[in-house]
Amino acid sequence: MLHKKNRKERDTTTHTSVKKEMAKPRMAKSARIAELNLDIARVPEQPSTSMPGTVDKIIPSPRPSQPEKAQIAVHGADHRNQDLRIENTLTDEHGDDVRLKKGAHVEVTVTAEPER
Repeated sequence: MLHKKNRKERDTTTHTSVKKEMAKPRMAKSARIAELNLDIARVPEQPSTSMPGTVDKIIPSPRPSQPEKAQIAVHGADHRNQDLRIENTLTDEHGDDVRLKKGAHVEVTVTAEPER
């Protein structure tokens, strides 16, 4: 019988985290998200990761209207996702057109869009 009494006492006690949550005014999830987006002190940052890579080969375009592609081997990625192909028409910080060369070391950054 002692076992039932202890269980009954445990069930009637409210955890402090629940009390703290219940003390807050009730608000819809969409309103909480909007409140976070309006907070000036909080700067939302997009989740991203960077990995080193090397240009494996330059693939010439099959037609003159299509740009050539650069195949990049990403170090530290899964075997399935190790090779990445991008158009070899890039722009530097001065706005000039540049191209990747075979064997060049690159830094690949993947950025995700924030969920809305």
